[in-house]
Amino acid sequence: MATSILVIGASGQIGTELTLKLREIYGNKKIVASDIREGTEALMESGPFEVLDATDLQAVTKIVEKHDISEVYQMAAMLSATAEKHPMKAWDLNMESLFHILNLAREKKIKKVFWPSSIAVFGPNTPKNNTPQATIMEPATVYGISKQAGERWCDYFFKKYGVDVRSLRYPGIISYKTQPGGGTTDYAIEIFHQALKNKKYTSFLSENTALPMMYMDDAIQATIDLMEAPAEKVKIRSSYNLAAISFSPAELAGSIKKHISEFEIAYKPDFRQEIADSWPSDIDDSRAREDWGWKHKYNLDGLTKKMLAGVAEQLKIAE
Repeated sequence: MATSILVIGASGQIGTELTLKLREIYGNKKIVASDIREGTEALMESGPFEVLDATDLQAVTKIVEKHDISEVYQMAAMLSATAEKHPMKAWDLNMESLFHILNLAREKKIKKVFWPSSIAVFGPNTPKNNTPQATIMEPATVYGISKQAGERWCDYFFKKYGVDVRSLRYPGIISYKTQPGGGTTDYAIEIFHQALKNKKYTSFLSENTALPMMYMDDAIQATIDLMEAPAEKVKIRSSYNLAAISFSPAELAGSIKKHISEFEIAYKPDFRQEIADSWPSDIDDSRAREDWGWKHKYNLDGLTKKMLAGVAEQLKIAE
């Protein structure tokens, strides 16, 4: 394995759980977490942590050299809904942080890179159903534009300089362990908290807005599986489509009502509805399944049970 692995953006929603899983697999001391802010108690106490601005090349280089880093998971980003409020700041963070890592890999200071893309690379002209791996993109958000540009740069650095860079187009990621970070799919986390606390929820997306979703454990497993796959099996170096399940707010509410019969949902779409309308309803991820054996574990009912149990434990509520 790597001499040491650096996770940039380790205090984020995916970064926190990814770091803890990597530490479980490879050992706490081998996994260096970093973020511009400190993270959870579990993250901070389980292994090394560095406060790091991902846009500061000198600081990133210093940490790579200090810890003898050979693999980097570059998870730092400003997500879709937040990025629409701060477009230039989002572009700078999302692109500069990627370029720094790609260039360090080009200089052979890093051997392997993971960088997350997103279904946000797709736009309103993309086929919404069974969205192909290669298709029209035309993203409609700053986040999506930065992710599409990043995909092209990843592919370029692989072809031009031989950089071993790997990427997944994440769908909406759902977890009870860390707070959402300003994404358009955050309703699918908020809804569980409100269902348990208040027995009702007002969705910021409309009733039948179906989007690709995934339980966090599946997303983490896919990420690690891709990074552990032999290089010859990683045949797409821009980013792989990744999918598990797809559902609408109404379908998720129906799954919750199986456990909380009095739960009620209302709908009050806001600016995030336009973002969601530009994204696919479900994704064709057959290339990931064929190339390196991707398989998801959680369906909608399985996800609902895990989320209700996890959130109830957090809130000290008996289901």
